[in-house]
Parts: sequence; C-alpha cells; structure tokens
Amino acid sequence: MTADDVAPDAAHERLRWREFAQRRDGMLHAMDGGLWLHRHVWFGTPMAHLVSTDRDLLLAYGASVGLPAHRLQEKPLKDPRTGERRDAWHWDLVGRYLPPLP
Repeated sequence: MTADDVAPDAAHERLRWREFAQRRDGMLHAMDGGLWLHRHVWFGTPMAHLVSTDRDLLLAYGASVGLPAHRLQEKPLKDPRTGERRDAWHWDLVGRYLPPLP
C-alpha cells in the first residue's frame, strides 16, 4: 500500500503522507498539520509512526485503511522552531498497515 493507493482521488489528497530524509523536516511537516511517515525498527520488526498535530486528519487516514480509532496515540512533541510542546498524535503502522518502501 502506498500513499497513492490510500488516496487515489482528489477528495483524498489530504490523506497523503510524506517521508523525509531529515527527521527535523518531517517533524516540521507534522507540526504544520501534515502527515509524516517516520519508519523505524522495533525489536527487529519494521514499523512506522504516522505523525501529525491534526488529529482529525489522522483519524480520517485511519478510517481509510481500517485502523480502529481507539488505537490512535497522543504524544505531545516539541516544535523544533519554538521549543514548545504541542499536542500531537500518531498511528503505529506495522504489518499490513505499513506502507512498502518506495
């Protein structure tokens, strides 16, 4: 599943996530309300966090791929521009929910 598979038409354009080579760039995208896909490995298992300060956008993404809303996690993040903590949320994406590498 790629971002294109999840959001094939203009109505779902806002559900497209982005990946960044630099963590700070992804964090800024998430702080501005975008969807940041941050890949990592947890105890040998490939996974990703899909992060944003826009809770409704994350819930819409989750509904589009079948993630139950109660699995959305809240974790305030420090905005690298200001140093202030901001409300943010993320999905843990693993298994069939983890988009393949580009």
